[in-house]
Amino acid sequence: QTLEESGLSLQQIAKSLHISNGQQLNLAGLLLFGKNPQQFRPAFMVKAAYIDGTDLTSQNYRDSEDIEGPLLDQYERTLFFITRNLHRLQAGQGVNSLGKLEIPEITLQEVLVNALIHRDYFISAPIRILMFTDRVEVISPGHLPNHLTVEQIRFGLSNMRNPIIASHATRQMPYRGLGSGIPRALESYEFIQLIDDREGNQFKVIMQRPER
Repeated sequence: QTLEESGLSLQQIAKSLHISNGQQLNLAGLLLFGKNPQQFRPAFMVKAAYIDGTDLTSQNYRDSEDIEGPLLDQYERTLFFITRNLHRLQAGQGVNSLGKLEIPEITLQEVLVNALIHRDYFISAPIRILMFTDRVEVISPGHLPNHLTVEQIRFGLSNMRNPIIASHATRQMPYRGLGSGIPRALESYEFIQLIDDREGNQFKVIMQRPER
């Protein structure tokens, strides 16, 4: 059914989808469909850096990028940032083949989607992607909501912090809303550490890189 056939205005449809108050986009609508959400919410972005070393004291940056735009753009560009800086392993494939990423792409997808959809948007801070020579860290503002624990999310239990964003993300990103993201990431790559940092009010996923 087209917009004209529905007989509803764009404002009415946006309100019915819970992304607007009828006059302007709410936060979920801005992050999902705004052309430049950071004009109004500058902290809701991704800051990515690849550091030539194993800790933040190193001054040598191989790559860095501030990634803005709506959530789908942030997801796609962040995934590209990480994959372009990871090694590809031949593992018995032909010398002319592209090779497999040292961390499976499905793992990266699940971790990034989880960060963008479930971060705490009441905290005015960016998601941080820190790549080191031995690991990749994805740091999201906000610890796990309520009494949810790391062990529970390992087994697929979830507590939806941003339900409107989550409901629309199923049509934009590889997200199902079933609590399966973290279990899928762990199934596809076992060298993952999950840290619910309640003192620092952040959630951290650390993916170890294979030794070379």
